Amino acid sequence: MGITKKVTVLAVGLGLVTLSACGSSDDGTAGGDGGGSKTVTLVSHNSWAVSEDVVAAFEKQSGYRLKVLEDGDAGQAVNKAVLTKDNPQGDVLFGVDNTLLSRALDNGLFQPYEAKGSDLILPEYRADEDEHRVTPVDSGDICVNYDKAWFAEHGLTPPKTFDDLVEPAYKDLLVVENASTSSPGLGFLLGTAAKYGDDGWQDYWKKLKANGVKVAGGWEQAYNEEFSGSAGGRKAGADRPLVVSYASSPPAEVIYADPRPDAAPTGVAEGTCFRQVEYAGLLSNAKNPEGGKALLDFLISETFQEDMPLNMFVHPVREDTRLPEEFVKFGPRAKDPQTMDPAKIAENRDQWVKSWTSLVLK
Repeated sequence: MGITKKVTVLAVGLGLVTLSACGSSDDGTAGGDGGGSKTVTLVSHNSWAVSEDVVAAFEKQSGYRLKVLEDGDAGQAVNKAVLTKDNPQGDVLFGVDNTLLSRALDNGLFQPYEAKGSDLILPEYRADEDEHRVTPVDSGDICVNYDKAWFAEHGLTPPKTFDDLVEPAYKDLLVVENASTSSPGLGFLLGTAAKYGDDGWQDYWKKLKANGVKVAGGWEQAYNEEFSGSAGGRKAGADRPLVVSYASSPPAEVIYADPRPDAAPTGVAEGTCFRQVEYAGLLSNAKNPEGGKALLDFLISETFQEDMPLNMFVHPVREDTRLPEEFVKFGPRAKDPQTMDPAKIAENRDQWVKSWTSLVLK
């Protein structure tokens, strides 16, 4: 989750990318030997972004050098972590969200650790409080975004709700991400399941398919290549004025634009939102567990939490965190997003994705 500066003008980083690393260890290892390593390794999806001075503050405060391995979409990162859990790539995994949390916990990815400052995390974001295997870091709303200029030019009112999206007026206008490979794609699917129930979401998707919905592999492709309202889409002549993205995408379009506009060129259909929460955890076989604990403490520190909004375009989870003015002005939170109990997600996710794939992609 999150929108970063790393792809063109902005990117949530949910497309396929090659594993990359930032920083290096003093001893050439990913996580050190646990006994004296001065490097702590964070494994993340590729929307990780943080200010250099914040990294410097962590390194000075903790005595550890931070190394980051970016591993594609959140789903890919979790799957790879499961496959490598006996010999993990790093010490801490960041980016497990509430749609994937049960998969991580059921596979024993994390060891318990209650990060310092956890008592300041807002109650609605807490999870696994008995064992403290994960630490909430940020939250955001997955929502349909619309291209304001396109709708103005065509004299059409933008959609506001899930129901609106299946109306004939919006035929062939929407692009979504693949629910089996993309975090926002899965979040949007869960939003429809929360809205229409176990018995109704498939009928809804049949209507969406009949109304010309297009499926992209990940957020980067959907937003930067297919969506006419993004900076990349405008340059490429994209023709889809509706896209599944985030409620925080409009402020990113403002902040990274040159010259900066007075208003966001994109809007949010607030009746299509699903609330997402991202967590980090200390990997079970981390080579540098003490460094990992220090990093988890830092991820919920005031310094890091206040740095996130204008780097990853997500909301902090600490109750005492101040938000930047631009973030509040151009990216207000959805007032009544869809939510779902993690236990229900765990029980139904794999079958829902399988059914969605059969229904929408075939």
